[in-house]
Amino acid sequence: MAELESLETAAEHERILREIESTDTACIGPTLRSVYDGEEHGRFMEKLEARIRNHDREIEKMCNFHYQGFVDSITELLKVRGEAQKLKNQVTDTNRKLQSEGKELIIAMEELKQCRLQQRNISATVDKLTLCLPVLEMYSKLREQMKSKRHYPALKTLEHLEHTYLPQVSHYRFCKVMVDNIPKLREEIKEVSMSDLKDFLESIRKHSDKIGETAMKQDCRYNQWKIIARIFFNLLLSPNIKAQQQRNLDNIVSQHPRISGGKKSKKEACAGSDLEVKNTSPMSEQDSGILDVEDEEEDEEVPGAQELVDFSPVYRCLHIYSVLGARETFENYYRKQRRKQARLVLQPPSNMHETLDGYRKYFNQIVGFFVVEDHILHTTQGLVNRAYIDELWEMALSKTIAALRTHSSYCSDPSLVLDLKNLIVLFADTLQGYGFPVNQLFDMLLEIQDQYSETLLKKWSGVFRNILDSDNYSPIPVTNEEVYKKIVGQFPFQDAELEKQPFPKKFPFSEFVPKVYNQIKEFIYACLKFSEDLHLSSTEVDDMIRKSTNLLLTRTLSNCLQNVIKRKNVGLTELVQIIINTTHLEKSCKFLEEFITNITNVLPETVHTTKLYGTTTFKDARHAAEEEIYTNLNQKIDQFLQLADYDWMALEPGSRASDYLVDLIGFLRSTFAVFTHLPGKVAQTACMSACKHLSTSLMQLLLEAEVRQLTLGALQQFNLDVEECEQFARSGPVPGFQGDTLQLAFIDLRQLLDLFIQWDWSTYLADYGQPTCKYLRVNPTTALVLLEKMRDTSRKNNVFAQFRKNERDKQKLIDTVAKQLRGLINSHHS
Repeated sequence: MAELESLETAAEHERILREIESTDTACIGPTLRSVYDGEEHGRFMEKLEARIRNHDREIEKMCNFHYQGFVDSITELLKVRGEAQKLKNQVTDTNRKLQSEGKELIIAMEELKQCRLQQRNISATVDKLTLCLPVLEMYSKLREQMKSKRHYPALKTLEHLEHTYLPQVSHYRFCKVMVDNIPKLREEIKEVSMSDLKDFLESIRKHSDKIGETAMKQDCRYNQWKIIARIFFNLLLSPNIKAQQQRNLDNIVSQHPRISGGKKSKKEACAGSDLEVKNTSPMSEQDSGILDVEDEEEDEEVPGAQELVDFSPVYRCLHIYSVLGARETFENYYRKQRRKQARLVLQPPSNMHETLDGYRKYFNQIVGFFVVEDHILHTTQGLVNRAYIDELWEMALSKTIAALRTHSSYCSDPSLVLDLKNLIVLFADTLQGYGFPVNQLFDMLLEIQDQYSETLLKKWSGVFRNILDSDNYSPIPVTNEEVYKKIVGQFPFQDAELEKQPFPKKFPFSEFVPKVYNQIKEFIYACLKFSEDLHLSSTEVDDMIRKSTNLLLTRTLSNCLQNVIKRKNVGLTELVQIIINTTHLEKSCKFLEEFITNITNVLPETVHTTKLYGTTTFKDARHAAEEEIYTNLNQKIDQFLQLADYDWMALEPGSRASDYLVDLIGFLRSTFAVFTHLPGKVAQTACMSACKHLSTSLMQLLLEAEVRQLTLGALQQFNLDVEECEQFARSGPVPGFQGDTLQLAFIDLRQLLDLFIQWDWSTYLADYGQPTCKYLRVNPTTALVLLEKMRDTSRKNNVFAQFRKNERDKQKLIDTVAKQLRGLINSHHS
């Protein structure tokens, strides 16, 4: 067993030795580890040493065998070393010489190498720059366009840069920066273009009145030519109104001197207005949207409204948003902003009604707004459409009409109302020229026409009052033919007898007749002025003038005449002259009819033609004056009667009529002498009314309750006064009465006085109630009252003292008569 193990160990040691001999030294570690892992490393060391000794013996044998050759080799090597050293020295020397000689070449070679490298780099750089320069140029162009605010070209450049140039050089860092900036640039272009649009909208809002002013000036000049043509046409058709039309023509030409000077276009403006549109914003013209317009020479044409506005901000912004795919957003924004501006424009100032300039600025702003919108409609595709414009116009029309109705109602000056009408017509015509419907404006003008008529009536009311107050109510004296023709030229009056009379002579009417007549014609002219340019037919104009004139006659002039007639201080002479004047004015109504026919060219026989009511007006005024004459006469009579101072207890009458009555009769004679120019019926009625009132007043004076007693002497004095009145009636103070017609006014007094003075009671009582009764006009009640007063006097004062023996019989008779009178009264009541 031990021997076997010893063999195995020896075999193992042999194997390890072979591995050591054949294995690389670096890998011998594991082999040696296996030796030390075992317990026989001592034996292994022995074997190793034995193996080493064997190898040493083999080496020694080999060295002994090759030693001579080795010695020879060493000897040869020593010889070669010397030669080698020489060669080395030669090589070193040669190398030194070569290095010295080739140094310049090396430098040249290095330079050549560097040049070839630079050439290669330059070529590569040129190739790369050839690709990059267009990109940089486009980007520089983009920035320049944005700097100069050419945003739409900048957007186009940006599109080319993004889709054409940048893809070719996308691997460069600067290109990536550009690509990242493209959305920001687009947004910047949008913001800047929107800012330009906002500036444009703000500028348009501020200058819309200037734009509208220019547009209305163009239409104004065109209308002036139409007016001149119409005036010339009317001059040809109606020579009777030549003077007035010539005056209108002169006024127009004097107010607009450029009308008469050479060839003009419709775009020329009305004179008297400022043409300059100033840009108050520090922004450029391009951004403001408004171009400066210098003051123009009189012979130059007014620029068109669109020529004053630079619409490029709108177009640019529209194109930019369209390219960016945000057109709908832009359209909605534009329309929303313009609607807001429309509401601001349509809001009238609170004091607009105070001056015409307030209305003019209001209209200019509206016209300017819609001129801009109309231009946008026709120069862009879809930014605004007809439905949007119509919607805005409907809103503007309703708000404008409402504002005009409100503010025009405050106008009390007819000149301002007329100027407002002309301004509205110009406003409507201007917008109608741009295709906007304006029928509602002309309908509203018909409403304003009623207000205009009212303001005219108020104005002419003052004119008539001044004329009537300043009139002297005396016939107009004329001293020569020139004055006579002048008055006849002012008022249609013909009187062959007056023409034959020598100078000086007088017209029957006072100065207010021709003045009132001419003012009526001026009123008709004023009404005609309002009807111009309203697109009315001749019949409608004629009807409008006639209705307004009727209001002037029946209301204004009639009230003025009535006020004059009813004045407290008006005298009978004035009233008589008013009657004469109204008579002549009544006759002139047919000439007013002819005058209206001449200026409207509508015959009075035309169906539905309104007739003038002047005849009725002057008749009513004349009747009122007549009634006032009657009333004044009666008042004068009452004033005289207040001076009556009868002694009702007088025993004997005086020798003549009372002084107050004599004065009264003298006043009546002088008054009726003035009635010579009055119509006969008026004078007769006045005279009869005065006599009746005098008779009634005397009867009341006799029967009044304050007179409790009266004597026969007082009654006889009263009879003298009545006889004076009868004498006045018989004298015929006013011609035209037949027989004793005027005396019948005093018949009641006469029969009553005869009954008491003659004491003819038997006849009265016997014939009472018969048609042929002598005392038919004596009322039993009146007789009883007077009899009672005389009976009381008989009892207390013994009136019949000279007949004392018959006193009882007389008193008894009075009692009997009184009793019978009461019986008559009672039977009459039953």
